[in-house]
Amino acid sequence: MAVSVTVVFAPTKPTSNLGRAPVASTKAAAARQAAADRAVAKATAAAKAARILARQKAKVRAPSKKVAPTRQFEQDLWARGFETVVGIDEVGRGAWAGPLVVGAAVLPRDGRVLGIRDSKMLSEVEREKIFDRVAGWCKAWAVGAASEEECDTLGMSAAQKLATARAIAGLRLDNPPDAAIVDGTWDFVSPHVGHVERKIKADAFCLGVAAASILAKVSRDRLMRQHAEHYPHWHFDTNKGYPCPLHKTALLGYGPSAIHRRSWVFMDNYVPWPGMRTFVPEQPTLF
Repeated sequence: MAVSVTVVFAPTKPTSNLGRAPVASTKAAAARQAAADRAVAKATAAAKAARILARQKAKVRAPSKKVAPTRQFEQDLWARGFETVVGIDEVGRGAWAGPLVVGAAVLPRDGRVLGIRDSKMLSEVEREKIFDRVAGWCKAWAVGAASEEECDTLGMSAAQKLATARAIAGLRLDNPPDAAIVDGTWDFVSPHVGHVERKIKADAFCLGVAAASILAKVSRDRLMRQHAEHYPHWHFDTNKGYPCPLHKTALLGYGPSAIHRRSWVFMDNYVPWPGMRTFVPEQPTLF
């Protein structure tokens, strides 16, 4: 006789959380996400504030012809015990022809000449008009130059240092400068001056550097106008040796003049005849 057995299981509570996250873990993840969102928002706000502040500073300190340079940098150095402070600036570094010129200006501690600005802010007529007044007002000033041959043989950095040394030597002061102010971040003055202050846009904000820029620019422009009389095809009286359409066209038609920098890459692009770029730094000797 067959016996039928029925087994009935009583319902039990599930023993596993598979398929659903524990409440504690969900809250922890939400907290972490909220903290991450707050950190991102904070960083974004800080970056935005930094950009606004940078724009405000740039707006306030942007070089302008309406804002006259001051003696603030010189006064800071005088207050620290430096007696003779010289402002230094260069012109002609980017030219294709002619010398690189460095101006050096030592200012008196009182008075000023109205109209001094960074030379790039002034027209050629304005620079010529103010040149004699600036030169007569300076306690001492000088310009030094490195020729186109020296630019070729030494390289532009060494040539600029050489021109600077010549400018400082030309000051002929009883006590040589014990501090210098230059535009930019590169110290091309040491070791000729013991202490060098490097200031961004110093030619626009520092009176001594602005004066040096005018003296250097006008001196070089006058020299290039003299060269134009001997090399009329290259229009040095107007372009001062810098690249421009007339200058480039003259190079294509006539090649380089005697005062062009022949080691520069423009010789490959604008001079149609091979071999013109070659220069000999030192002549061979028989002994």
